[in-house]
This record gives sequence, C-alpha cells and structure tokens, in this order.
Amino acid sequence: MKKNYTLFWNRSRMAIAKIFCLVAMVVCMNSASAQSDNRSDIFKFGIEARFDYLNQALAGKQLDNASGFKVRYFNLRMEGQITPKFSYSWRQRFNRVNSLSDFANNTDWLTLTYKPTQNWAISAGKQVLMVESWEYDGAPIDLYFCSEFWNNVNCYQLGASVAYTTNKGDDTILIQACQSPFDTATTDYYAYNIYWSGTHGCYTALYSLNFFQYAPGKFDTYIALGNQFKFGDAKVQIDLLNRGPKLKDLLFDNFSIIGEVSYLIAKRVNVFARTTYDKIGESSVTASGLFPGTEITRVGGGVEYFPLGGKDNRDVRLHAAYAYNFGTNTNPNGTALGKGSYLTVGVTWRIDIISAAKNIINKCREPRPATN
Repeated sequence: MKKNYTLFWNRSRMAIAKIFCLVAMVVCMNSASAQSDNRSDIFKFGIEARFDYLNQALAGKQLDNASGFKVRYFNLRMEGQITPKFSYSWRQRFNRVNSLSDFANNTDWLTLTYKPTQNWAISAGKQVLMVESWEYDGAPIDLYFCSEFWNNVNCYQLGASVAYTTNKGDDTILIQACQSPFDTATTDYYAYNIYWSGTHGCYTALYSLNFFQYAPGKFDTYIALGNQFKFGDAKVQIDLLNRGPKLKDLLFDNFSIIGEVSYLIAKRVNVFARTTYDKIGESSVTASGLFPGTEITRVGGGVEYFPLGGKDNRDVRLHAAYAYNFGTNTNPNGTALGKGSYLTVGVTWRIDIISAAKNIINKCREPRPATN
C-alpha cells in the first residue's frame, strides 16, 4: 500500500510539474505573439476540475470501492485561432495516473479545423463521435448520473468531418468518418455519421444517423433524436436513441429515453429532475457493454449553486444530486444496477490560465506610486 501511494505521489508531482511548465511556456508564447502581431487569440488555456463525495449503494448496502472522496475530473483545455481559417482544440484528462503509452487514451479530443468560408468547416484529429442527444452532447464534468448507454460508449475517436452551417447560423449539417467505438486492438472498424443541429425559436434539435462497424461487413445502426425546449429560465430536454443491427431492434426493441427538466432560480440556483430508461434487445451488439435483456430505469434530481453568479459566471459550482435505479441490468459490471442508489455532493471550478497570468503580469508592470 505504501509503495503504491509513493508511486502515485511521484507520478502526480511529475504531472503537476509538467502542467506548470506547459502553462509557463504557453503564457510566454502568447505574450510574444500578442506583442508582435496584436493577436491574443492563438492560445486560450484553461484548467477545470471537479471533486465529489460519493455514496453508492446496492440494495441498501454501501459499495465501499465506489464511495468516498473522489477526483472525478481534472482536465486541461487549450484552443485557439492559428490564422483566420485555421483553428485547433485540445482537451486532456489528468485525474487518472497512467503511463506515457496511455497518454493518448486520456486525450478527449485534439482537432485541427479549416474553414475555407464562413459556412464550411473541415476537421481532422481525435474528435467527439457524433451520436447526438442532449445527454451525450453535455460535457461529462457537468453531468451527475447518466443512462447506461452513455456510460458504455467510447465517444472520442480518430477521424475527420465536413460541416456546413447556414448563413444565419441556425442549422448545421455534418458528415463524419472515424474509428468505430467497437474498434479493437487487433482489428480496425469504422463509423460513418450524419448529424444535424437546428435552433428555431424555443426549440433546438440535435439529430444523428450513425453506422458503427462491429464485425467485418456488419454495422450497428443508431438513430439519435435530441430535443430541447427553453422557456425563459426553464429548460426541458428529451432524448430518444434507437439502435440495433436489425430493423426490428430500431422499432423500439433496443433504445434509450432520457428526460430532464431544470429551472434556474434567482440566477444562482439551478434545480433539476432527471430520468433515464435503457432497454437492450436480444440481438444487441454486446461489445458496447449493453447486455441483451437489460431494462433499467434511473430516477433522481439535484441542485446546483453558482456563488459567482448564474448566467454570467459559472466558473465555480456546488452541487448535490441523488438517483435510484429500478429494473434489471444483465451486465454484472454495469454502472446502473437494479436497487442501486447514487449520491454525489461536490464542487466544480474552471480557470482561464492565460487571462489570470496576464492580469498578474499587468499588475507587476504597473508603475509604483511615487514616494517622498
């Protein structure tokens, strides 16, 4: 135990040291570029973290390994505009100690985007797999309990995409080719995705049609329909995901439904109620972690508090959320098991390193008041 702790501490110190070295390098490069050509948008650099106290139980008995104080997320984010037509985006996770060979596995995305015109965008690199729903589209750091589907799909893959956005910016159509989430260490499988997002009045849609290869010549098909309605400070989200290698699976034999209602109170407090339902058809592709015969429901809710302000500043957030599971999960290692409960209480914070460093540097450069 002592040896493992020492190894963890040594690796953690090395990771932290590397982060600070990278921060210093980025700040210097950003300052130099800003002074040379008045461009300060090449590097936008930030860190985000979330810490939770978890209490997870099964049939009333606490699961010790899954409970206690946890570092749920510790992410580094960098993005910027290289030229008017080229931009990049990168997010890296550091909350798990891994060898250098696993570093790429903890890279959520690392993407270069080329925009020849205002309407067209061509991207390549490690990307988000375009299965669209509001649950799937949300940042993991902002989600507390999710569907069994969400917990079992590998949503970051190497690939390329082409997107077209209308002049008004209300609608976007995207076509993506990438690695399949069923890709293995010995066999390369591919995925082909068509995505549409549109905002019209109080309604915003996130729709996709997905084809995931799971065996030579065989594809698992997804039809994902994400719907959101906003009425002032109230928001309603309803997701429907049909999936399956056969047509009968797509006709409500293999699907997930996710619903959430939230309301922002007095700009600082957000309350929400949420439910998820997963049904897995008998012919489901078990490589996804969703085992045939599963029918599981999660019901819960929670509250969020933003001490720095609601709509204007969400860089610091306190949360508490609870969920209970009904039904059967035939995967004994699944994340949502029947008669399981989940409680989380924690804090999330985000900081823009570049802006903070610039403020410090500018403060240091300010002339001192004259003294007699």
